Amino acid sequence: MAVVEYADAIKTVSGALTKINKKSPHAKDQKMVLATHRKAASTNPNCTRLYLRGLQSITRSTDPSAKELLIRARFNAVSKAVALRRKDLMQINQDNAAFLAQRDTAGGKKTLTAYLWSVCGAEYDAEHGA
Repeated sequence: MAVVEYADAIKTVSGALTKINKKSPHAKDQKMVLATHRKAASTNPNCTRLYLRGLQSITRSTDPSAKELLIRARFNAVSKAVALRRKDLMQINQDNAAFLAQRDTAGGKKTLTAYLWSVCGAEYDAEHGA
């Protein structure tokens, strides 16, 4: 296994260093380079690893299930509802007051965004019988 060493100015690198352009006619010849850095305590001084991935390892092998498609549809609808509600001038003061009232309770949402996601998600679920 190869050991990766970076210049002194670079402490660690983690994530995709290069990606595969799936739309390219040469995608099957491209490689994705992934770098990882172990943060857990260890006696091994080699904490950094590099991996090469081909197109096969990043391409989904099955079609999305019906449940996954429903989850995607819900996420899409709720995210749009949150964006609209955040911009609705008639709703802002009411949402802020309701958010502040529930924030310090047990199980209360700690950010306005999380609160709006829970409200809009509940509305979506009630509307679609989930």
